[in-house]
Amino acid sequence: MLRKLLQKYTIILGSASPRRKELLTDIGLIFNIQTTDKEENFPIELKEQEIAEFLAKQKSDFLSENLNPEDLLITADTIVSFNKELLKKPSDKEEAFNTLSKLSGNTHKVITGVCIKTLEKEVVFSSTTMVTFNKLTKDEINYYINNYKPYDKAGAYGIQEWIGKIGIKNIDGSYANVVGLPTSKLYEQLKSFI
Repeated sequence: MLRKLLQKYTIILGSASPRRKELLTDIGLIFNIQTTDKEENFPIELKEQEIAEFLAKQKSDFLSENLNPEDLLITADTIVSFNKELLKKPSDKEEAFNTLSKLSGNTHKVITGVCIKTLEKEVVFSSTTMVTFNKLTKDEINYYINNYKPYDKAGAYGIQEWIGKIGIKNIDGSYANVVGLPTSKLYEQLKSFI
């Protein structure tokens, strides 16, 4: 339905994430993918939600240099925060293990910032989901690290994978947001571009 209403636009997803691609497809959009290899950074004084929104807008700024009048660009950035510490994508097995050990038995925040941009309009917003893990054993953490791909995911896990199915005790907020895109909020915001 939304696809028909937005048909005047060429929709661009500014992300290489297969999870974001799947989520956008699931809400019925047809889009192209563009990515940037420019390094992301943010001012040190920013707090959780501000960081996610800043990074989503930064990606949009990187990609919108060649934006055409009919283009609608969607960019996003997901961060994981535990006790105000940002848990980035792990660089190795030890870092993945340490990250998942911190999350084990605790509650953390997953915040996705989103930027929707055309030449005439820009909207930046974010969504926060609280995620609580059961207590995980060392064997469970190692099994996940050895059999899945935690290295391209903030917080070292994908909620849609095995660890999410056996280890998540509770979610307060949008599940899709934890996967990588708050689809319900995005859908509502896209209506304002019609």
